[in-house]
Parts: sequence; structure tokens; C-alpha cells
Amino acid sequence: MTATYGKIGIVGAMVEEIELLHKHVKKSASFVKAGIEYVEGTLHGREVIFCKSGVGKVNAAVCTQLLIDAGVDCVLFTGVAGALSPNLNIGDIVVSTTCIQHDMDCTPLGFARGQIPYQDVWKFEADKQIAALAIDACHRLFPGRGVAGTILSGDQFIASRETVRLLHKELGGACTEMEGAALAQVCAMNGIPFVVIRAMSDKADGSAHINFAEFTVEAAVNSHRIIEDMLQHMP
Repeated sequence: MTATYGKIGIVGAMVEEIELLHKHVKKSASFVKAGIEYVEGTLHGREVIFCKSGVGKVNAAVCTQLLIDAGVDCVLFTGVAGALSPNLNIGDIVVSTTCIQHDMDCTPLGFARGQIPYQDVWKFEADKQIAALAIDACHRLFPGRGVAGTILSGDQFIASRETVRLLHKELGGACTEMEGAALAQVCAMNGIPFVVIRAMSDKADGSAHINFAEFTVEAAVNSHRIIEDMLQHMP
């Protein structure tokens, strides 16, 4: 059965992405909660609320819960990430199948890395229908550059080749960033479908400070194009 979505929440990790939404969304209202501005309006005829989360898992969790409290039916998150998979290059796009917190580490207590103690669910699965829309958009807009995969999140900017190998081997991560799994957990707790879409800005290997700055604007434009395409095909 095909699910339908009314009000769509869009979270951007970068100022550049929010600027593009400000330019293209037909705004109707805005409000501020917890220091975060939420803007309501329409984009391609779809009702949306968008905001900039800020960096890190706490910011992402707070902003997601407030979006859900505002009545969104699904949440789309876009931003950049560091590639963990050796098959990914700068500019490639990863659409989440699963999100895991890589810095949740209670292995000395016998839990698996990433496992939230005493909690049944700690691998948060993206909504398959929305994820398929994102992959289809990638295929249309950036042929051969979009893949589905596991996105790892932690309050760390990864810039070590050894850590890259470890995260890819232990958790099967395609890429790493700092917000997605927190957003995913809050959505899961509320029964709200989500997907995380990340453009690779660097290889997470120590050259991140060079590539990240260069790719930020391009990534924002590409992510915005994907969101627009998804909205035009979303039921």
C-alpha cells in the first residue's frame, strides 16, 4: 500500500541549504522554538516546514522533535558527510537505509558497538518508500552517483584513516556525519517516517578541511535539487 504524506519536514545541516529553501519556498509563517527558526510554506505545491538543525546529535534531536510537534508527516534531512566506503567519491550521494550512532560505545559492558543499552532498536531504518524516492531522484539528476547505505553518526569529525577503516568494517557504514542517527531515533520514537540524504564532501581521511569547504556550496545545490525532485514525485 502506498503511503501519502501531507506536511513535510525538511532539515538542512548547512546555512547554504537553508538559504536555497528561503529562496524557493512560498513562505506563509515562521516561529522560533529552542532558538531554532522554523519556516512554513509550500514548495512545488507541497506543504513544508524547514529549519537548520545546527551541528551535532543534541541539536538534531531537539529540532526533529519540535518539527514533529508542529505536525509533520515525514522528515527529510540533507547535508554533507565523510565517505567511509572506498567505493565512494567526493560528490557521490548516500541515501540512508539505516542510521546508527557510532559513538554509542558500551562494549565494556557486553553491548555491540552502536547498541543503545537496554533498548531493542538501535539500528534505525529509513522509510523504504521515501528512500526509494530519494534514490530515484539521484538516478535522474546524478546518474551513477547515488547509492543506498548505512549512515553513521557521532559527535566527532572523523579525520583518521584508521577510524575510517574501523567504522566501515565494524558497522558497515557507507559514510559518517554528526546528526542523522539522532534525527532517525527521534522519528522512530514518534512513528514518523524519515530519510537522511548525504553528499560526500571528503574521504574522512585527514584532507577533510580542504575538501569540505570547497564542496559545501555544490553539495547544498545538489541536495536542494534532490529534495525538489522528491516533492514532485511524492504521493
